[in-house]
Amino acid sequence: MRKQKGFSLIELLIVVAIILIIAAIAVPNLLRALMAANEASAVATLKQVGTANATYAAFYNVGYAGMLAFLGPPGGACASITSVCADLLDATASGVAPAALTPVKSGYRFTYTAQVVAPTVVAPNVTYTIVAVPVLAQQTGVSTFCFDNTVAIIRDTAGTLVGAGPAGCAATWPLGGSVAPL
Repeated sequence: MRKQKGFSLIELLIVVAIILIIAAIAVPNLLRALMAANEASAVATLKQVGTANATYAAFYNVGYAGMLAFLGPPGGACASITSVCADLLDATASGVAPAALTPVKSGYRFTYTAQVVAPTVVAPNVTYTIVAVPVLAQQTGVSTFCFDNTVAIIRDTAGTLVGAGPAGCAATWPLGGSVAPL
């Protein structure tokens, strides 16, 4: 009788079981790493908005941008760089492409608020606020973040605070509890 070569069914089942055990350990760690990366990207985007807004205020002499799209690249309604298309922020973060008032980037939705939508020299924006909220809580991120003209990022680790007014983060995000400067 000839001896057969290959693996038995029991040996294959053992290998499959080992692979499933390793996957069960690795997947939650992968999801946590993905959420941490999304949160780091949200913070970096908030810093980019702050830098873009400071440049905008210095260059156009009307205070801060009235809308997040004003910081974005030319396109659609404006063909050149102006105060409504300053080209200081990428198209995704500014909500230019795809067009959105509250753009989504790396699992976070960004909501920008300013005092005046169309600032002028006579009526400039002296404050602004931008809040980053996870699109799917506990899946794309845990914390919410707030950034304003004071150049401080405040994080709500519970993810319960989701908005802020044009007066800034400190007015609506009281320090204490789960809220802390980052």
